[in-house]
Amino acid sequence: MSDTATPLMLRDIRRVYRTEAGELPVLRGVNLTLRSGEIVALVAPSGAGKSTLLHLAGLLDRPDGGSVFIQGRDAGSLPDAARTAIRRDTIGFVYQFHHLLAEFTALENVVLPQMIAGCPHRVAVDRARALLSSFGLEPRAGHLPGKLSGGEQQRIAIARAMANRPKVLLADEPTGNLDVHTADVVFEELLATVRRQGLAALIATHNPDLSARMDRTIVLRDGKAV
Repeated sequence: MSDTATPLMLRDIRRVYRTEAGELPVLRGVNLTLRSGEIVALVAPSGAGKSTLLHLAGLLDRPDGGSVFIQGRDAGSLPDAARTAIRRDTIGFVYQFHHLLAEFTALENVVLPQMIAGCPHRVAVDRARALLSSFGLEPRAGHLPGKLSGGEQQRIAIARAMANRPKVLLADEPTGNLDVHTADVVFEELLATVRRQGLAALIATHNPDLSARMDRTIVLRDGKAV
């Protein structure tokens, strides 16, 4: 049983990909606990299972073995609708590519997840403006993503991930698509936002300079977290 105060706990997580050549074990019993206010770097070479682990932790996929506890609840045993609700209300995602909706403005991209969660429109707009303001982007609120720089787009993606006040933030190479200077600025803003909101964050990166800024580092090696 997991402590309800613990945002994310993974126990003996296993994942096997089945190919024409046979089974390919990627995760071989990963154990991980993420506490509120803690920012953890997830480090591994490409193809070692970082994205797979994030997808499992975020309830986007089911493991072949083991348990994913979200605030003490074994989400692996829940039906899809319940997992979707937990993912919507408890988990924020940031990816290497922003995945903003191109036909919606910056503001609308941050409003939409709140509306989907049942938030009144005016409340959603006010929160979206506050989040954009915290990233210095309120003047860009009415712009479509195609009219924004890469750094601005990624800041909006981070604001969108924070929109429903998640307890857990999962980020997969969140600045990997930006130039060095912009990546540094955006990453510092991400860390500051996570700390200010007291989230539990698991951030995948292969950049040792970025991992050194986090509270601790977990390395995926031979399918296990060390």
